Amino acid sequence: MKLKHAVTDIPGIRVGHAQNEDALTGCTVIIAGKGAVAGVDQRGGAPGTRETDLLDPVNMVEKVHAILLAGGSAFGLDAATGVMRWLEERGIGFNTGTARVPIVSAAILYDLAIGRAEIRPDLEMGYQACQNASVKAPADGNVGAGTGATVGKIFGMQQAMKSGIGSASLEIGGGIIVAAMVAVNAFGDVIDPQTGQIIAGARTARVGPFRLGLAGVFADTLAVLRTPVGRGVMRLMSGRSTVIGVVATNAKLTKSGATKVAQMAQDGIARTIRPAHSMVDGDTIFTLATGQKQADVSIVGAYAAEVVTDAILRAVRMAKPAGGLPGLGAS
Repeated sequence: MKLKHAVTDIPGIRVGHAQNEDALTGCTVIIAGKGAVAGVDQRGGAPGTRETDLLDPVNMVEKVHAILLAGGSAFGLDAATGVMRWLEERGIGFNTGTARVPIVSAAILYDLAIGRAEIRPDLEMGYQACQNASVKAPADGNVGAGTGATVGKIFGMQQAMKSGIGSASLEIGGGIIVAAMVAVNAFGDVIDPQTGQIIAGARTARVGPFRLGLAGVFADTLAVLRTPVGRGVMRLMSGRSTVIGVVATNAKLTKSGATKVAQMAQDGIARTIRPAHSMVDGDTIFTLATGQKQADVSIVGAYAAEVVTDAILRAVRMAKPAGGLPGLGAS
């Protein structure tokens, strides 16, 4: 199998984007039509999620049918209803005896400070994302849940940079594939772990006669946080940032195993985003396991962190300028 280096390298997984480019918001659906064992790991102090409690290994439901990633802050959770409607129309869902109930877990990011805040992902957009779903390699950058994603917000949106959504995959031996799709909307800076250098984040700013940040293009959020100005800014920040994503694999995992993979996948966020998992981020990673291949949980988890790292870097590098913010992608 020739890899597309996308989450759709996992057999049985389809991905669809839908967005409003004027409002700079959108959503992305990852569909497992036959169901996939799922887990979740949420870190940071500002999450926005739906149907995550059922993923606890002690609870009954074993499989989900889709994961939704959306902009729009808490408003964007409405798009999951559109995903449920699309799945129900096709007879996909948990059989309760009376009806089939699609299981759709979701996480949102805050993109209301760019574009038009009064327009958010809704039922219609979630349904459209399902209509657009395909096994082809999905687009990266300013699409779907990445349409309004930004990074580097310590000095406010005017000094931030455009980010987006990205996907990556690896074949790790024995026919086992691990893949990820991540929408990157972090408070902090994005780091290339190969060089240790910031590649996107808060840009230097001037307040009166004072220059905030170090010399050069990037302010270095961690360095700014050590200053009185940085500490003051942090106290004023609310939950306007998060990284949300999905790790998918054709490995056979239990719910406990899928949860462990999601936990280990968070290391990819820690490697590439500085600071990560703060009180103003709501970082959430889901796992989908379609169960075709026997695999060791620890090995799958180790490579989950690798593909999350790659997906984050791709999300930033493919993001085009938008909303008056610069991006690394070609405009």
